[in-house]
Amino acid sequence: MKIHQFTLPLLLVLFIASCASAPKNGSGDIETAMVKALQWQEANPIFAKDPTDWTNGAYYTGVARAYESTKNPVFLQAIEDMGNRTDWKTWERFFHADDVAISYSYLTLDEYKPGVVNREPTARWIEDHLYKNHKWKEGDKSVKEEILWWWCDALFMAPPVLVKWSNLKNDRRYLQQMHKFYLETYDLLYDQEEHLFARDTRFVWTGSAEDQKGGNGKKIFWSRGNGWVIGGLAMMLEELPQNFEHRPFYLKLYKEMAAKLKEIQPKDGMWRVSLLEPEAWDHGETSGTGFYTFALAWGINNGILDKGEYGPVVKKAWKALTEIQQADGKVTWVQNIGYDPKPASSESWQNFGTGAFLMAGSEVRKMK
Repeated sequence: MKIHQFTLPLLLVLFIASCASAPKNGSGDIETAMVKALQWQEANPIFAKDPTDWTNGAYYTGVARAYESTKNPVFLQAIEDMGNRTDWKTWERFFHADDVAISYSYLTLDEYKPGVVNREPTARWIEDHLYKNHKWKEGDKSVKEEILWWWCDALFMAPPVLVKWSNLKNDRRYLQQMHKFYLETYDLLYDQEEHLFARDTRFVWTGSAEDQKGGNGKKIFWSRGNGWVIGGLAMMLEELPQNFEHRPFYLKLYKEMAAKLKEIQPKDGMWRVSLLEPEAWDHGETSGTGFYTFALAWGINNGILDKGEYGPVVKKAWKALTEIQQADGKVTWVQNIGYDPKPASSESWQNFGTGAFLMAGSEVRKMK
């Protein structure tokens, strides 16, 4: 894990200095909370391997959604500053969905400030990933990487970028390829009974005595993993053409997951790291909760979910998220990098947790 310090843009500093310190629930208060989260994260940058890796990709996706919601220039400037540092590159693996997540923020900036972003690295990644004949597309059945997108997190990392790219290029070939790979992941990892995704094949139930189980004997569904999926679904549905033939599939999946998450939300509003075994670690977790809050609020705002039914779920979750944000803007109770349920703490933080917080705020502030 690497931490690097960067200088905050003057515009960001000046805006932050003018913000109130106590986030509440009005749209202005929510924006203040979001700016404070950005302030803290920009002053304390962190990434797992590289500034273009998936952790920064998820964080800056949150920054992009924050700008689209608020039109506050500090969010867009943060993306531009980051892109200038990274030269608008993806990360190094063309075969791995994680490594294009950073491009969501690039393409968002490109929509609002044409000519600033160099699209070529993103274009090269997409063409290689989708269309070139590589052995890794066949998967390796001797290990867990059975298909191209073999882990559920991949459904956040690449598909929303591919939908944006398809619209930008006015070329539905990208959507068809995206759907092909998405469906493979769905068929491999989606549990039709629980309406949740296994993180990867290690957690798929086969009926064998060797299946992994929680301490209560139930299936293991990782909170952040399912947050990746439903958060990505909301972003995709927002931009998928209404007449795209596979749109009903994504809408149905989104509604199924939303209903399940509403059903299992704990009383304090924060979903637990192990969704069907909340007693394993009896504390909330921010990244999963942030993505769920974003996705459910998005559904309400877009007339897909009933506000009377889902509004209380979102409000309770957002209240819990604001209560864990520290006075300086730091967002805590974020489970560390991993692939299965593990505990968090009042001091655990990651940039993708801040991204999830920003995504949640971006939609909650629009609820009426």
